[in-house]
Amino acid sequence: MMARTLVALLSIALAACGGGGSSSSVITPPTTDSTCSTSGQVSFVRTTLRDIYYWYRELPDPNPAGFSSPEAYLEAVRYRPLDSSYSYITSRASSDAFYSESQFIGVGLSYRQTGSTELRVTQVFPGGSAAAAGLARGDYLLAIGGKPVAELLQTGEIATIFGPEQVGVTVAIVWRTLAGERREATLTKALVTIPTVSATAVFPAGSARVGYIFFRNFVRPSIDALNTAFAELAAQGVTDLVLDLRYNGGGLVDVAQHLVSLIGGEFTQGQIFIQLTHNDKNTARNSTTRFLTVAGALGLPRLVVIQTGASASASETVVNGLRPFMPVTTVGDRSYGKPVGQYGFNFCDKVLFPVSFLVANALGEADYFNGIPADCSAADDLDRAIANPNEASLAEALYVMSNGRCSARAAAEAEIHADRRAALTEGLPRDGWRQMLNAW
Repeated sequence: MMARTLVALLSIALAACGGGGSSSSVITPPTTDSTCSTSGQVSFVRTTLRDIYYWYRELPDPNPAGFSSPEAYLEAVRYRPLDSSYSYITSRASSDAFYSESQFIGVGLSYRQTGSTELRVTQVFPGGSAAAAGLARGDYLLAIGGKPVAELLQTGEIATIFGPEQVGVTVAIVWRTLAGERREATLTKALVTIPTVSATAVFPAGSARVGYIFFRNFVRPSIDALNTAFAELAAQGVTDLVLDLRYNGGGLVDVAQHLVSLIGGEFTQGQIFIQLTHNDKNTARNSTTRFLTVAGALGLPRLVVIQTGASASASETVVNGLRPFMPVTTVGDRSYGKPVGQYGFNFCDKVLFPVSFLVANALGEADYFNGIPADCSAADDLDRAIANPNEASLAEALYVMSNGRCSARAAAEAEIHADRRAALTEGLPRDGWRQMLNAW
């Protein structure tokens, strides 16, 4: 059995649970001491890729004995013209914790590169050591692990400076607050929970009452959280919705299916949401996922989505899957670009997530490897809190709801995005698991 998901990209499964209905399960082949040797793990990855990998025809065939780890083998053979980071290997423990409980081991923050030598905090999660130390959205990270951020970005060491995902690992942080105060602390890694629905609100916009949901990831706890959020918005009489996916790297297919069904309601029920197409060895796996009939659906006539380059996989599928049935306006920046998904394959204490299928909407559209463009450009305004109506992206979204078009400011912001996007692309995590998690 396999797990179908849409992770950082569109991928992943409930490895710990061994499946969860029609849309999730994981292959767990038997293992022995020999199959868990380095050569056995490399062989497992090679064999799996040559069967299920969407671009299996493009795989080179180097000598498996020449690799020090399965991760090194995957890096060497992936189809780099499109798959520079989509396929990945992570630990079973990390996968299970995230998809089952929305948890990870870390200090409890997310950050974004905002300049060639600059990192800023985008989100701090409750219960983590970052929150306990007083870090907050918008703070500037100056040094990590005793090294200046500018140096870490230049050398690429930023990808590993936080250390291994182990409870008790410490890392020294120096930062500057929005008020200009310099602070420092030693943070300790622990099990941190990411609130899947991190904020909700209701705003007036002309004659409409606009609901707002800041949605962080597509994992098991998300379904109950979304049901609660939509019920709260319905009780307040919302007529429109702004869905904020700016840091959402993806997750499970059936959670995306549930979300779009809550949005579309009677207008979409029974219609095709997405179509999955596999390589020519696995055409029997091709399938169609339809909108559901779910209690508490709003049945909205339109949608505004806030997105950034960190919005990937399932987030992009929500936009692409709803567009055949309603106007969906994207606000912010171009999304990550991942119209493909993965299955999870357990081996030893790890999980392999190779790109396994293309994800198209009801019209067969799936051409967004370069990301889904923003209809109305807006900054991710780190000087203001999430859900603040004056925050640049939310302000633009509310303007669109009131006026049915982009603001004049959006055109100027589009030019800024075009100038800085290429430079900052190098600051994105190269590891597929980290891109999906988007947290440290």
